[in-house]
Amino acid sequence: MSAVLALPAGLPAALKRLRGLRRLAVASGFGAVSALAFEPFRLFPFLLLSYAALVFMLDGASASPRRFRDAAIIGWSFGFGFFLLSHYWIGYAFLVDPVAHAWMMPFAMVLLPAGLALFFAAASACCMALWRPGASRVFLFALAFTIAEWLRGHVLTGFPWNLPGYGWGASAGVLQSASIFGVYGLSLLTLLFGASLALLGGRAKLVPLGLSLLFGLLWAGGEMRLGSATMSTVEGVRLRLVQPSTPQPEKYAPENMVRNWRRLIDLSGAPAAVRPTHIIWPEAAPPFVLERVPQALVDIAALTGETRVLMTGQVRIVDEGGRRESYNSFGIFGAGGRLLGTYDKFHLVPFGEYVPVSPVLRSLGITEIAADTGFSSGPGPKTMTVPGAPPVGPLICYEIIFPGQVTGEPRPAWLLNLTDDSWFGPDTGPKQHLLIARVRAIEEGLPIIRAANSGISAVIDAHGRVRASLALGLRDVVDSDLPVAIFPPLFVRYGNAIFLALLLVCAIAAVWPLRSRQT
Repeated sequence: MSAVLALPAGLPAALKRLRGLRRLAVASGFGAVSALAFEPFRLFPFLLLSYAALVFMLDGASASPRRFRDAAIIGWSFGFGFFLLSHYWIGYAFLVDPVAHAWMMPFAMVLLPAGLALFFAAASACCMALWRPGASRVFLFALAFTIAEWLRGHVLTGFPWNLPGYGWGASAGVLQSASIFGVYGLSLLTLLFGASLALLGGRAKLVPLGLSLLFGLLWAGGEMRLGSATMSTVEGVRLRLVQPSTPQPEKYAPENMVRNWRRLIDLSGAPAAVRPTHIIWPEAAPPFVLERVPQALVDIAALTGETRVLMTGQVRIVDEGGRRESYNSFGIFGAGGRLLGTYDKFHLVPFGEYVPVSPVLRSLGITEIAADTGFSSGPGPKTMTVPGAPPVGPLICYEIIFPGQVTGEPRPAWLLNLTDDSWFGPDTGPKQHLLIARVRAIEEGLPIIRAANSGISAVIDAHGRVRASLALGLRDVVDSDLPVAIFPPLFVRYGNAIFLALLLVCAIAAVWPLRSRQT
């Protein structure tokens, strides 16, 4: 595999010689090319080759008297190209209400990639402190960039979208290794594999050959894991996922509210060969606050009857301590339409559901895109009791993207991800979101049921396989049994311990040759 992924002869030397604006343009170009590894393109070799190219460009920076500055600029340029292309779909959110928000779109489309690229700039600059010719530099590269990716997923609430490990979306076999390492561990190995391609043709070529063998074993082991996995389901549970596919600009328009509501009710009650026991609506599905519309509660009571359960996203407004608080919420309605429990989203989207440093930014005219006055956050992951089904862990929209932060106590038997991906555009964003949910299922060993307003609604089993789904833009329902959870994988039992062990190995390999020369 490594020989196939080798860069063309002569290119490494050319990359090292680059200077000035040409170097920045080439670094940005390789960053953009690396984004083609992710959904919907799935061209994973481009990710690996781009990392190798970045290593050669950092080789060129290491020879400069201003190596820290030059490396930081190269890393930032690479990151800017990557985030600009891989996150371009964020711009669609500003076009839902163009009168109010379109003016912010150019700033967001430039400032977000520019800000996220600072993590790559910092990683590249830090590499220069110990950068040396030979194999040690690829371990140093993987170590620094993995730490940068971890920080990207945690600093300022975090945004761990399109981590390197997700670049293996074309291979369900390789993705199974997330059950061992988690996506951060898989990202570390991916960074190391890509960077090691810079060693082909040299004395340290055993490193990329060894990593090729490792990924071959991960793929083979993952395929064996999938081959031995059963298709077992929970007895007595029949799910109905409702995908209303209501365009975002029409969702809350007063003239459409009755139509949108009847659409939910009619789809939920459509005939089925096997009567569903649990009906699931997507994020903020009702076009109004349910408690304020008595007829809506009457309709829910008729829909649930004596035995069925409705699980839905909703906007919840409560008075707390003399203040009115709004929540992006989830509710479970049991027999007769009785509200059995609620969950409030705790990981809110910056600028979408709340504005950081609100007094300052609101004075500049910057407001939330997805809410008129912003949402308050809930207390955190929660496990809820569901009549007639195992305990569930609800997650709203992008809460699913945070590794290790998706389950409450006690541990649920399945996860329910409600989302409205119509904010994300017609293709790339929703497909990337679905892949992330599949990897969460693999990490946690839990099935994930995904109800999306405009798609992609899906039933995902504990091995990340999509058992049933509805395509983007389709207005319909999908009925399915609930897959069973499996025995908790190594990632669940040991958390980030294996990931930290991999980081330690990289750190030792990065500094050992330097230490040997000093002694």
